Amino acid sequence: MSGFTDCLSQMNISISEEQLDLFERYYELLISWNEKINLTSITEKEDVYFKHFADSICVLKYMDLSDKKIIDIGTGGGFPGIPIKIMCPDARVTLLDSLQKRIGFLNEVISDLGLSDIEAVHGRAEDIAFEDRFREKYDTCVSRAVANLRTLSEYCLPFVNNSGFFISYKSGSIDEELTEAGNAISILGGQTDRTEKFSIPGTDYERSLVFIKKIKATDKKYPRKAGTPQRKPL
Repeated sequence: MSGFTDCLSQMNISISEEQLDLFERYYELLISWNEKINLTSITEKEDVYFKHFADSICVLKYMDLSDKKIIDIGTGGGFPGIPIKIMCPDARVTLLDSLQKRIGFLNEVISDLGLSDIEAVHGRAEDIAFEDRFREKYDTCVSRAVANLRTLSEYCLPFVNNSGFFISYKSGSIDEELTEAGNAISILGGQTDRTEKFSIPGTDYERSLVFIKKIKATDKKYPRKAGTPQRKPL
């Protein structure tokens, strides 16, 4: 996949042969399991490499996540958490998903690729966020989940420690959504730091990364019970 390495090179991200081998095995497992459970609608190899793998690790163009403690909320097929872990072996990663079948897939990927300091956790963010070993214990929270930023912030900011970051992967224009989320972000102890807008090199895939910094502890009443953040966003 020379196009994949060229894409990363244009983002000033270098990749080793060993890491390329891990991505190849990850792709094979993803396609194999996707026949049994719904992990992705994107299955063509080039599309997976650009729209899942390159997209997941584009954050490394803007922030060094080496040696960080990271949680990926609503990870699904492992995006962006597993690609970030492949590229940042020293990172400590938690993959959170609400579907047990996906956890089975993620555990096989972790085992097959020989990854360490990474765990797959079954549960909903609204519940897991209240457990002591997770709440405000992470330097970085990432999410590619398809949800409004107001809702995502309530799911994600309770996991982030003081001075850490929640990074939301968004497609297309984000300005209006970001403005509408300002009050929720503030209530939850965050502050918008910056937004990076770009296209994945070699594609027409538009991406925005919203960096939200945690500046104070999240009130213990958040997140609200399951379903409420989506039905009644802050």
